Amino acid sequence: MTFYVENETEVNYPFDVEQTVEAVAEAVLEEEGCPYEVQVNVLLTDDQGIREFNREYRRIDRETDVLSFPNLEYASPGSFEIPREQEADCFDPDTGELILGDIILSVNRIAGQAEQYGHSLRRELAFLVAHSMLHLCGYDHMEPEEAAVMEQKQEQILTALGITRDAAD
Repeated sequence: MTFYVENETEVNYPFDVEQTVEAVAEAVLEEEGCPYEVQVNVLLTDDQGIREFNREYRRIDRETDVLSFPNLEYASPGSFEIPREQEADCFDPDTGELILGDIILSVNRIAGQAEQYGHSLRRELAFLVAHSMLHLCGYDHMEPEEAAVMEQKQEQILTALGITRDAAD
């Protein structure tokens, strides 16, 4: 699996961001039974940067904590059945990896929400990565039932990794 993590800010964390991203992403993919090796791009930016992406790609002119850009269209969440005619658009021809999508995170929101919810920066980053990875796997939270499924999966994955609200990271 290949995870490209780029931090375009000058914010440094007291933990290994790449290791945390990979651990959470791999846990989500294992939980979802993804049968492929994957590529995921992760960008850490500031509020201004994420606002620009949000405005350009979603036509929403405001900051947000995380943006997810799935590369796949799913018949149902977590179903990695890719029609043969779409394979060329879904797999990296050099590595054979499934190009799952892109995640953009706001370092400002990570800090603010960690403080607001009273947990560590690592927990907030991990939560947002888990949330976004579920989006990349076809999940959404537009309806209350969908939101409940995502929340349960996020908590289950983070608990299994020991990245809980009260963990000292």
